[in-house]
Amino acid sequence: MSAKNVVMKKPGTNHYVCALERNQNGKYTVRIRATFAAGPSDSHGYPSRKAEAPGWSISVYYLASSFNAAMKKLEESLQILQKNEERLRFWGVERTDDPNLAGEMLQEFGLRLDRRHDYPRKVAELQVAREKAVPASMLAPVRRVLADSVAQERAAGQAVLAGD
Repeated sequence: MSAKNVVMKKPGTNHYVCALERNQNGKYTVRIRATFAAGPSDSHGYPSRKAEAPGWSISVYYLASSFNAAMKKLEESLQILQKNEERLRFWGVERTDDPNLAGEMLQEFGLRLDRRHDYPRKVAELQVAREKAVPASMLAPVRRVLADSVAQERAAGQAVLAGD
């Protein structure tokens, strides 16, 4: 996973792009691309005058057996990514000597590094202030978008089968 500088939509916010797909075994694959804001911000969300670390991103995924389990784990995963931003930054930006460090750290949380670059068309996005918990109210629209993406995927699959 390459760390890269990114332009954030709001200063001091972390940006998450979430996608949901079903694999060949019928399990749900939830992918999260987390883009962390540059450097520290003040209490109003504006960059502080201290030297700022550059923004960076990491992509992770996990598998779930049901849609409800996928959504529950999504909420937990977003909280984990928010809470462990500094630990992950150490690997993602500073590049420790052990390239497996982030993978091992993520596995502690039930996540894996996602090395794929392509992303489904239908994704849910949310922004959360650095070092703040992800409010449950922000997840309702994410849940709807991901449910729609799975419904569209299922309908497309049935149309293909009907053509056979």
